Amino acid sequence: MKFAEIEANDGLCSALAGMVGSGKIPHAVLLHDSDGGQGVAVAIAFLQYLYCESPSPDDSCGLCPSCNRVSKFIHSDVHPVFPLTSGNTSRDFLDRWRELVLGNPCFTEEDFNEAMGIEGKSSVIAVPQAREILDVLSLSALEGGYRSILIYLPEKMNQEAANRLLKIIEEPPQKTQFVLVTHAPEKVLPTIASRCQRLRVLPSGKNVGKTNDSYAELLKDLLDALEARDLCAALDAADCISALGSRENAKAFCKFAAESLRNVFVIQQGLDDIAVNPCEEQYRWASGFRKTFAREALSSFSRAENLIERNVNLKIIFTELAGKLYIKR
Repeated sequence: MKFAEIEANDGLCSALAGMVGSGKIPHAVLLHDSDGGQGVAVAIAFLQYLYCESPSPDDSCGLCPSCNRVSKFIHSDVHPVFPLTSGNTSRDFLDRWRELVLGNPCFTEEDFNEAMGIEGKSSVIAVPQAREILDVLSLSALEGGYRSILIYLPEKMNQEAANRLLKIIEEPPQKTQFVLVTHAPEKVLPTIASRCQRLRVLPSGKNVGKTNDSYAELLKDLLDALEARDLCAALDAADCISALGSRENAKAFCKFAAESLRNVFVIQQGLDDIAVNPCEEQYRWASGFRKTFAREALSSFSRAENLIERNVNLKIIFTELAGKLYIKR
């Protein structure tokens, strides 16, 4: 994966290439991506450029043995870590990870869960994965260059695992690079996020085109009802959301809603230039709701997603959500 293959993120790719070229690379980079976006692809392109044997000023060659090994996750000094069911380590699922990434680096969390065989199960980055990272970094780089840890979905790291990693993320050994790819930066433990350089990965036109129109319509019905102070209409919208058909669809809706509410929040703060593909409705909601609403609603959708993972009844979850948002509007 080369920077040239990344869509709609020329500025980000140039910044990452400049960091490597100047030798001033943050020891930990947090890439904020949308579900199904290019976060993992950007991470691969960055690491490929870092290891490339014949780089140009702005991209890797894509041809040398190092580029080939990084892109296929068979480089001995590049180690992916991702959430799994309790007690498992990423090393045990590395073949599944490679197959998933090589098939489509812009995979969704649903694709990931299916590939790992953990659909409908609670997943976490726990102590076994933290111990795995520490074991890897206790050894010298096998090829004499950088050692890299790519952490997918750090928002699923539990407190105990984070505590074990704080010191090494803050003060890593020389030539150690952490790259974290998150879909929910507000859920990443502050102790981890504060030690990272945060960068936004913008969705490509292709990603935007994949946006589920039904999610957008459901969110519009819910927020329009809240803005109109119509509790009955809000509860009707909640019923429609709870009928999405599966827990994975319900979680995907919560993620879609969170992305929209982040835009509402930054628009309310007068930071329209960092909103990601804002739409007319988001500007209207920004002016129609209290300035604390978007932030509080984000917390509510996060709680709803957690309850979905715990197999709580969807109708109960979204009825409660509508009631809480009605109060917070």
